[in-house]
Amino acid sequence: MPPVTSEGPAPRIDTSVPHNARIWNYWLGGKDNYPVDREMGEQIRSFFPEIVDNAVADRAFLVRTVTHLAKEEGIRQFLDIGTGLPTHNNTHEVAQSVAADARVVYVDNDPLVLTHARALLTGSAQGATDYVDADLRDPDAILSAASATLDLSEPVALMLLGVVNFVADDGEVRSVLDRLLDALAPGSFLVVSHPTDDIDHERAHQVAAAWNERGTPKITIRSAEGIAALFDGLELLEPGVVSCSLWRPGPTEVGEVRPVAEYGGVARKG
Repeated sequence: MPPVTSEGPAPRIDTSVPHNARIWNYWLGGKDNYPVDREMGEQIRSFFPEIVDNAVADRAFLVRTVTHLAKEEGIRQFLDIGTGLPTHNNTHEVAQSVAADARVVYVDNDPLVLTHARALLTGSAQGATDYVDADLRDPDAILSAASATLDLSEPVALMLLGVVNFVADDGEVRSVLDRLLDALAPGSFLVVSHPTDDIDHERAHQVAAAWNERGTPKITIRSAEGIAALFDGLELLEPGVVSCSLWRPGPTEVGEVRPVAEYGGVARKG
């Protein structure tokens, strides 16, 4: 696999402003964060301690959805946009544990993620992993770069976990999704997770306000109805758009899971 490179000087990492990828990493117990991120993470946790449950449930949702798509739906290609910082159970690790020949392209535009991208480019010899430095708002650039690794004439799982919430305008979100999905073959899947205000409206917006005062990028909270609208025109898999913790929990989870303020769903393109 080719090395990760970038044109010009190395990207500058601003350690004076809290950043979503690093705070999420902190909540998941990672070490790729700075004091400003830990401070913001603790500030939010002080009035919304369940935020850590959101982060853990979102990662478990990734594992279950990727496992289902690879094992039950035969998907061998994954386009993961909004990758975040590498932790454990990354998309390629889960997919290639089911099918060694799975091909995964990660996409993110965060400088710190770029510096850690080599950790995402490790995988099975039979499959492939690649990293694209691009923004969700530029779907054409993503598709062009991803096509070097993925065969877009064959089904692809489009993974958008915790990233659509950083695009505030619903019209722009729809335009981006339509462009990405139009380029994917029938039989492809869309996987989305997104913070919601359906469980605790007041505190959800309190978190958003605290985040948007200092953090980057700015976050938008959507209702369950708004999140479900992201799947318009697609065939939703059961159980539909639900709390990430309630999307097909495993046998050891049943009876123990609690709803979290992070909703998710999986849908098939016809």
